[in-house]
Amino acid sequence: MQLELTETQALIQRTARELADRAVRPVAAALDREARFPSELVAELAELGLLGVNVRAELGGAEAGTVAYSLAMMEIAKACASTAVTMAVTNMVAEVIQRFGTEAQHEHVRRITSGEHLTGAFALSEPGAGSDPGAMLTTAREVDGGYVIDGQKQWITNGAYAGVFVVWARTGGPGPRGLSCFLVEKGAAGLSVGAPEDKHGLRASSTVPLTFDGTFVPKSALLGELGGGFKIAMMALDGGRIGIASQAIGIAEEALACAVRYAQDRRQFGQPIGNFQAIQWMLADSRAELDAARLLTLRAASEKEAGLPFSQHASMAKVFATEAANRVCNRAVQVHGGYGYTREFPVERLLRDVRVTTLYEGTSQIQRVVIARELLR
Repeated sequence: MQLELTETQALIQRTARELADRAVRPVAAALDREARFPSELVAELAELGLLGVNVRAELGGAEAGTVAYSLAMMEIAKACASTAVTMAVTNMVAEVIQRFGTEAQHEHVRRITSGEHLTGAFALSEPGAGSDPGAMLTTAREVDGGYVIDGQKQWITNGAYAGVFVVWARTGGPGPRGLSCFLVEKGAAGLSVGAPEDKHGLRASSTVPLTFDGTFVPKSALLGELGGGFKIAMMALDGGRIGIASQAIGIAEEALACAVRYAQDRRQFGQPIGNFQAIQWMLADSRAELDAARLLTLRAASEKEAGLPFSQHASMAKVFATEAANRVCNRAVQVHGGYGYTREFPVERLLRDVRVTTLYEGTSQIQRVVIARELLR
């Protein structure tokens, strides 16, 4: 892994940081309070090339690589975790279609990177199939000219705003090998979007259930090979874990910065609380853990960018970064004392936002399964 950033990586990082400071951070608290989707910010992300950081230039992407994407995610997540997860899923959808799609299907990538599709959505999870996608019940029945999709999806990020959905459905027998993947456009007949979830954190991110009731898609909507859906999902999730690790690091970096400022300003017993060893150790542990998380994450990103195997390292980055970020945000609230429990200070929101990072894109427990499987292979 190259420790010094390339000119392109530094440019993407700086672009994301400038957008975060100028437009995202000033509205983050209001977006959270009002549970308002950041449509205007997403449009700016598209304009700056941040919805296709690792997408080829011919498809409208920045073609800057996975390391640059990770760095950009960290910067946006520092300012607003909800905006960051919207960016993460949209980038993942664009990359999946770029890799497995036909030339005609690549038009959806161009619509994502241009902002014509406000976002993309990744419709894998179901009410009874989360960590176990092999338990999926949604079906795609072959008919004359295409397929008819029936079933329900759950926890779909960007679902209310997506221009295109990557949807998994059962086309064969039981288990993972019977799954296929389809592209479904917004407004397709029989596709309905449910009420948004009333979430603990990430309240400005759209999370909804989807229902497919006799939704017809043409044969050209099949993404990849028939029966090849599970492989597509696993490859997409490997890359997605780098994005969520990056998001968690960004959230926690903001929490640590808040804690350091508060420790310098807050006085007790006649001196700043940062002079006390109890506070110093919390800050020191947080700094060390975040640096370790960053290195693990950028290693996985660098391996993906180089075309090397990265699945185990992506899981290592995801489990370590998200669990460390939860500890860092919790310590930041502790440093703030009672004030940290109020919405007057951003650490309250950051603690709520970071909690889900150990759950989505594969729980911490699933990451440990992936890591151990590689060790024992």
